[in-house]
Amino acid sequence: MNPEGPGDDAVAELDAQTRERRDAALAQVRTFGDPVLKSPAANLASFGPELEREAAHMVSIMRDALGVGLAATQLGIMHRLLVMQAGLDATPTAIVNPELEWLSDELAIAVEGCLSLPGVTVDVERPLYARVRGRDVHGEPLLVEASGLEARVLQHEIDHLDGVLILDRTEREQRKGALQALREGTTYRPPSDEADEADEEV
Repeated sequence: MNPEGPGDDAVAELDAQTRERRDAALAQVRTFGDPVLKSPAANLASFGPELEREAAHMVSIMRDALGVGLAATQLGIMHRLLVMQAGLDATPTAIVNPELEWLSDELAIAVEGCLSLPGVTVDVERPLYARVRGRDVHGEPLLVEASGLEARVLQHEIDHLDGVLILDRTEREQRKGALQALREGTTYRPPSDEADEADEEV
């Protein structure tokens, strides 16, 4: 996920090494139009060193791409695995077979971007609090109770695993503008006064 992500100016200010790593990471991420992004992923039944390596690789791509979340389907891997790191001081977390167990009635609108939708951000309304159940890479049960950005990242990445994009969750006019930008290879941002802005890519 890239709830807002670095804009063109911010990317231009990155040092050459960081920009090179980001470009290399983004080259591995499937982008809009790839059918895997609209396909639901399958649950994982086996755990072990191979899955640990896959999760570590995903964390590396997420960090190099300057994102805060990444779903396996964004790399063309069709099983239910996501990684996230919501905040610079946060520890990267991998969740296998994540399921949303509970969502709050309290909602918030924020600007979200996506590593798979380069140059595009849209307003997305989501529950402010979420509880997610799954397993870690060793197969041990995992329960995450999240709020704010962390809850948003979890919902965004689980959407990916269900074949849902932020374009499916925004209002019609923003979806139309975003789709036009994606077709033309330009950028799209919603009007800045419509929502609080998140600061990361997912």
